[in-house]
Amino acid sequence: MTTPVSVERFVQTMENMKAEMDSGSLRHGEYDQRLARAIQELRERGLEANRAAIQATIDQLLQRGVITPSVKEHLEKRLGLS
Repeated sequence: MTTPVSVERFVQTMENMKAEMDSGSLRHGEYDQRLARAIQELRERGLEANRAAIQATIDQLLQRGVITPSVKEHLEKRLGLS
């Protein structure tokens, strides 16, 4: 059995992608590909948290401006939270 992804690692991944987008070193299409890979990993390995904690983490990422409302919606849909 594989180890679930920690919430901290998920947050760090999203923060790193945002920083790379802001600096111009990550193009939109590349962001989409990396987001898809991150979601796939979460779906395969799971996230080391319950649904409420995952939702709170996604909400916090949105509030902090790390993700956009459309990315929040996409994450919720792909992770079965909506």
